[in-house]
Amino acid sequence: MTGFTTRPELRGTFGMVATTHWLASAVGMSVLERGGNAFDAAVAAGFTLQVVEPHLNGPGGEVPIIFQAAGERPAVLCGQGPSPAAAVPEAFDGMGRVPGSGVLPACVPGAFDAWALLARDHGTLPLRDLLSPAIGYARSGFPLMPQITEKIAAVRPVFLEHWPTSAELWLDRGGAVPDPRGFHRNPALADTFERLLREAEASARGREGVYDAARRIWREGFVAEAILDLLSDPVPSGTGEPHRALLSGDDLACWSATYEETCSADYAGLTVHKTGPWGQGPVFLQQLRLAEALGTGDADPLSADFAHLVTEAAKLGFADREAHYGDPRFADVPLDALLSHAYAAERAALVGAQASMELRPGSPGGHAPYLPDLESDAGTSAADRAGGEPTVERSGAQRGDTCHLDVVDAEGNMVAATPSGGWLASSPVIPGLGFPLGTRGQMFWLDPRSPSALAPRKRPRTTLSPTLVTRGGEPVAALGTPGGDQQDQWSLTLFLRLVHGGARPLEGDLQAAIDAPMFHTNALPSSFYPREIVPGELVAEDRLGAEALAELRRRGHRVTVSGPWTLGRLSAVVRDPASGVLRAAANPRGAQGYAAGR
Repeated sequence: MTGFTTRPELRGTFGMVATTHWLASAVGMSVLERGGNAFDAAVAAGFTLQVVEPHLNGPGGEVPIIFQAAGERPAVLCGQGPSPAAAVPEAFDGMGRVPGSGVLPACVPGAFDAWALLARDHGTLPLRDLLSPAIGYARSGFPLMPQITEKIAAVRPVFLEHWPTSAELWLDRGGAVPDPRGFHRNPALADTFERLLREAEASARGREGVYDAARRIWREGFVAEAILDLLSDPVPSGTGEPHRALLSGDDLACWSATYEETCSADYAGLTVHKTGPWGQGPVFLQQLRLAEALGTGDADPLSADFAHLVTEAAKLGFADREAHYGDPRFADVPLDALLSHAYAAERAALVGAQASMELRPGSPGGHAPYLPDLESDAGTSAADRAGGEPTVERSGAQRGDTCHLDVVDAEGNMVAATPSGGWLASSPVIPGLGFPLGTRGQMFWLDPRSPSALAPRKRPRTTLSPTLVTRGGEPVAALGTPGGDQQDQWSLTLFLRLVHGGARPLEGDLQAAIDAPMFHTNALPSSFYPREIVPGELVAEDRLGAEALAELRRRGHRVTVSGPWTLGRLSAVVRDPASGVLRAAANPRGAQGYAAGR
C-alpha cells in the first residue's frame, strides 16, 4: 500500500535492524558492520533493550524468538520460563486470581538463557562482544524518556513505601522522579554482566564454552544466589501485602531455553510461522483462516469494511484463545482443528453486518470450550499500581508496553523476537543485580477447567508473539509489535496491508503500512490482571476518518477514538530472495522505534 509516510522505507543489501528503541537498532547495526550475523545483532540488541527500555523488559523477563538460519528450517526458541514446582492453585487461596506484582507470580527468568543459547548455536561472536553495549549503557548512562519517568512516577509510592531497592535505583535523592530529559545509570546491572563475563571466561574455554558457563552461572551461580537471598523472606507486593515466593533454587537450576517447531499456516502464497499455543501466536493464524473465508483481503485496508471484518474475526479467534490455548505439555489443545479450513468456514458464518457483543468460543474437533469468569467493565482498574502488563490503556492511550526487534542479514538469516517481563514496576529490584523478577504467572487461571490453569513447571500462556514469514521455504519477512493482547491484532492488520497493498504480496511500502491508521478491539478476555473484557469496544486512531468511524458505529461497534498516533509499535524487515534486496521500517509512534540498515 502507498500513502503518507513519516520516514522513508529503508532499502539495501547489507543488513537491516528494526527495533522499538533507536539505541538497540544502532547497536544491532554496529554488530553487523563488525562482521556479526543477524543472530549476533539480535542478541546484542536484545541485551541493550534490557537496559534502555527498563519499563518494558529486563533480564528477569522472558523472550520468544522465531528465526531461520540461511538454508535451514524456521524454528522457535522458547525463552519463556515455567512456573515454580510449588505453583499450585492452593498457594493463591483467598486471592481469586494470581496477583500482578511482587514475587508470588514470578516464573523462571528465561530471557538471558534464550539469548545466550541463540548466540551460542547460531551467532559467530563471543559473549563479551554482545554484552558490551548493554554494559556500556548501564555503566555510563542511557537517555530517559517521558514514558520511563511516567511509569516511575506512577509507582513511586510503591517504591517509597514497599520496595526500597527500587527506590534507590529509580528515584533521585529525596525520592524525586528523575528528569525525563536526563540520563540514567544502572551500575549494579553493569556489575552483574561484567562479573558474569569474568567468571564465565575464567571457567571455560572456547566461544561455546563461555556461553555455556555463563548460562550455568546465571541459573546456579551468583545470579541465582542473589535471587534466592531476596526470596528467603516474605516480599511485599505492589499493595504492600507480604508474600513468600514460590520460586526455588531447583526451579532456576533445572530449566533452560528450548528449540521447537513453529506453528504455521499458508496464506496468499506465503507461510506464516508463530509460536505454539503456549503463546497466543496461533490466534494470528486463526485470523488468517477467517480472513480467507471472509474475503477480507478484497476490502480497502483503510475502510470500515476492512476494520469490521478484521475486528469480528479477532473476537472469534481470541475467544478460542481463551477457551482452548495452553502449554501443550499440560493441555489437550486441538490445534489442527483450530487451524483447519473447515473450522474457519464454520466460524466465518457467525460474522454478520453488525458487531457482535458476545464472547463466542467454538468447539473445534468436538472440544468443549472453557468460558472464563471475567470483569465486564471498561473502567476496571487494579488497586495494585504495579500490577498487570505496562501496555496501552483500554482507551488506546499509551502507558508503555513491551519490546520487539527484527533483524535480517545479507546471507538471509532472519530473526524476530518480542522480549518482555521483569519491568521496573513489576517487582522489587534484586539487591546487587540491578533488575527485578518478572510476573508472568499472573496469566495463569486458577480455575482447573482452563487449558491455561496454573500447574507446577507449566508455561503461562503468554501474549508475546513475533512473526516470521517464508515463501517457498525461504525467509521473506519478520515483524511484530509490543502490546499484550493487541499484538496479534496490530501485527495481523499490518500483514494484511502488506500482502494486499502492492502488486505482489510484501511488495508494498513497509513504512506506509506501519504508518497507516491502526485499530483494535477490547471485546476479548484480557490476559492480564484484573482480566477484564469490554464487549463491543473498538479502539481506533482518529486518522481512520470520520466517515469510517461513523460507519463502524452504525454497525454497532462501541467506538473509542484514540489520538492520531497512539496504537501499535510495529516494526518489520523484508528480504527478496531473488534479488537479495532487504527492506526495513519501524513505528514512529512514541518517537522511539527506529530501523537502521544499508
